[in-house]
Amino acid sequence: MQSSRSKPCSCPSLKLREVASMYFTMVAAFLVILVVALQGSAPRHSDFPYKVPLDPQGLLELSWNVSYPEQAVHFQLLIRELRFGLLFGMSDRGEFENADLAVLWSDGHNSYFGDAWSDAKGQLHMDSQQDYQLLGARRAPEGLYLLFRRAFSTCDPKDYLIEDGTVHLIYGILEEPVHSLQAINISALHGGLQRVQLLKPNVTIPELPSNMKTMEITAPDVVIPSQETTYWCYMAELPAGFPKHHIIMYEPVVTAGNEALVHHMEVFQCAAEFDSFPHYNGPCDSKMKPERLNYCRHVLAAWAMGAQAFYYPEEAGLAFGGPGSSRYLRLEIHYHNPLVFKGRRDSSGIRLYYTATLRPYDAGIMELGLVYTPVMAIPPGEDDFILTGYCTDKCTQLALPAAGIRIFASQLHTHLAGRKVVTVLSRDGRERQVVNADGHYSPHFQEIRMLKEVVAVFPGDELITTCTYNTEERSRATVGGFGILEEMCVNYVHYYPQTQLELCKSAVDPGYLHRYFNLVNRFNDEEICMCPQVSVPQQFYSIPWNTFNRDVLKSLYGFAPISVHCNKSSAVRFPGEWEKQPLPSITQRLPEPVPRCPPAPGPQPAAPVPLDLGRLRR
Repeated sequence: MQSSRSKPCSCPSLKLREVASMYFTMVAAFLVILVVALQGSAPRHSDFPYKVPLDPQGLLELSWNVSYPEQAVHFQLLIRELRFGLLFGMSDRGEFENADLAVLWSDGHNSYFGDAWSDAKGQLHMDSQQDYQLLGARRAPEGLYLLFRRAFSTCDPKDYLIEDGTVHLIYGILEEPVHSLQAINISALHGGLQRVQLLKPNVTIPELPSNMKTMEITAPDVVIPSQETTYWCYMAELPAGFPKHHIIMYEPVVTAGNEALVHHMEVFQCAAEFDSFPHYNGPCDSKMKPERLNYCRHVLAAWAMGAQAFYYPEEAGLAFGGPGSSRYLRLEIHYHNPLVFKGRRDSSGIRLYYTATLRPYDAGIMELGLVYTPVMAIPPGEDDFILTGYCTDKCTQLALPAAGIRIFASQLHTHLAGRKVVTVLSRDGRERQVVNADGHYSPHFQEIRMLKEVVAVFPGDELITTCTYNTEERSRATVGGFGILEEMCVNYVHYYPQTQLELCKSAVDPGYLHRYFNLVNRFNDEEICMCPQVSVPQQFYSIPWNTFNRDVLKSLYGFAPISVHCNKSSAVRFPGEWEKQPLPSITQRLPEPVPRCPPAPGPQPAAPVPLDLGRLRR
């Protein structure tokens, strides 16, 4: 939990704490009055614009808003069927151990709310600093609404540090009455996890044109398979002769009742080099799926559970239709059905908003990071192995316009071993700005995220993408590649104006990797076959992964020259020398962000808040 716990910071003087205490008391009192005033009616949707179901049955629904001036998140939890309480909280990867929790519990007669934490064994403890601040609780026809507040950072080492990127939310339902917090047995709870981006960017929504049209790319009344995980593919087709338009916005269309089953969705455009694509409606991993559908990989839209509508900047739109653009689209839906519901029908998808009045700029998508190649590998048994891909100054100098480009959104991507991803903009050897970062990245939660601020990239700049992997449960090396058990390190950045540069990535020079294999052979008793017919993956699989071999590989990736892929959309490199290029030299790093701890509302006893919820029954 070290990476997500609040970091030490200076705390305010007692005088300031007293003033803050009065302020937060007044705020809390006002909100409680507001809750009472709303008795019998649901809070307005606009008060909590972000919403996600926590459990597969939809019995727990979380809504929230983000206050950047207050540096706090306000939560509203709707409990449709209240038993004897629940746990809600955050942890590094969705574990119930070492978690930061808000707990509601009841002995059947009296109910309590408190801020708690769990230790490495899952035992609950009341937090000495009550940072989940209860704002109100009330019953409505649809269930119990629980309102509470939590600062991003709290100065409490037992608390989770709420950061940009993915947050793993956990929940547990109390089925039986308990007489104390310590009596709660986490292992016996009915619980689960949900991943969200809590800190949504506070971006201005651009004005939409009056001649805007919509198009829905949706599944055709699919019966969701009765298995936990399904990726469903459906082919759609634009009308013949469909001219060039700009997509300026898109949003999800989720079938009512399936909100907890539709995990994420993407719309891909197919390659223009093919005149036609076969129709298909079925599982993406089926042997019946036509091979040609693998050429539908250009992302037009992507949505994940908890995400809102996606807006393009008013200066740009994503082009589709017209000459050089395929008429064929592939919808991919990830259904997450852990309770194995049978017979559920679904017509979910994505609604595109588009206009024939083209905006000044076409938006583009550029791949940053590592080339999909087995020369980049991760030894087994690693808890935080780092690989880095480079978009070099030489490539941006050649391929970007003099006025530069503006990055406004980003989608990070790895396969199953990925744990962290970050892209940093460097200029003249100095790190200038984080483009996008996710310190709790999950390969099971990937979405296109609008950036809090547009990032300007100019010719000669470098874009450096670093991925951290965990292979503790693997027994052999993990190599780069397209397979799900192979690895990737990618940032798909969305920018304008569109250029010819579609891919700016790197990999270690193959010749230097060959020297590494020779070195391993020389210093190990076991011989690694260096025969030409033996593939790079096979050579990695045969390495005995002692400390020496691990450390030398890490060192190799940290100093060896790289092969740079500075590619046009045709997959052809820009003219130039791209092999054995030196690693970019970074002379000045960005400082680590220091959490800003808010004024604490005065010393508070480590005691729960009593709630009058009446007598609870099984």
